[in-house]
Amino acid sequence: MTRVWDIPVDDSTRVRDVRVAAETAGHLAGLDPHRIAVAALVATELATNLLRHAGGGRMVINLVDRARPHERTPAVQLTALDHGPGIGDVGAATRDGYTTSDASLGAGLGTCLRISNAFDLHSTPRGTVAVARVDRAPGREAIGPSCRAGGINVPLAQAGHSGDAWTWTRSGARLTLMLADGLGHGAEAGHASGAAVDALHRAAHLPPEEILRQMHPVLRPTRGAAVAVAQLDTDRAQLAFAGVGNIGARLYTARSWEHLVSHPGIVGARFPARVPVRHRPWRAGSLLVLHSDGLPSRWVPPDDRVLLSHDPAVVAATVLRDASSPASPVRDDTSVAVLAAPDLADPRL
Repeated sequence: MTRVWDIPVDDSTRVRDVRVAAETAGHLAGLDPHRIAVAALVATELATNLLRHAGGGRMVINLVDRARPHERTPAVQLTALDHGPGIGDVGAATRDGYTTSDASLGAGLGTCLRISNAFDLHSTPRGTVAVARVDRAPGREAIGPSCRAGGINVPLAQAGHSGDAWTWTRSGARLTLMLADGLGHGAEAGHASGAAVDALHRAAHLPPEEILRQMHPVLRPTRGAAVAVAQLDTDRAQLAFAGVGNIGARLYTARSWEHLVSHPGIVGARFPARVPVRHRPWRAGSLLVLHSDGLPSRWVPPDDRVLLSHDPAVVAATVLRDASSPASPVRDDTSVAVLAAPDLADPRL
């Protein structure tokens, strides 16, 4: 799902652009007219908040896979990012009907929380990141007891397609997160990473190294891609990681971060004879970040444990926002995907 809308919200005309993009995304996701209207309302409210309370910001709209048994269900993910002053009282701001702006629709963040399938935000004096997902049917997303996954995908220079893709899926006790970076950027690179996504969903019952081997012939007709696969065995509480190409990976556990290194090569072009697999225990509070090379190589992992307890898509979007700067401009498509275990509040972590 490499179609992306990346819209700077710096004046009131952009609010309409955000609403139209949300409606278009809803059509592509197969939402019915009512759910499309829900996505448009949430998008409009988030964009209005960026202008009225943060002095502007950015809306990123992705189509994301929601992993359900025997089914890939697309959803519209709406992400608002800003460097504003933050929200002083998040509890009050997320109460249904709360609004402080005459220009608001009167929906407020509380209504966004109520009508979305998932809604979460993290706010500090450095700014706010809010993420909403709207699915085909009403109702809250189910959160499993062992882990959650989420991410964000942003194209270079606000292009319509990203050469990156990420997805996750379940097969029995195995939950697999994958991130692919098609060579180059744009639609052709997106075709390669999209092929990797499709291949993963056909091979999710296999271990990571075999998944990558299954992908290689599938990606031969494409440009090829760097691909990383992280698979959690929920029965054994063990994470297995394997990557081919320049995909970054950082694992947070026991209050420290560790690099997980991918192997040189290109899936679909130059596949290595051997793919090393790294195994790590998966504990309460564990968190894995995968990212493409659009993220600066020396990005600093967050040390805010409150942030790490949020929806993984909020974590991913915050990592993306805080890693870039005018001094280090993005030179490629950028995606960040996060796999997280619950219970980061456990004082033993």
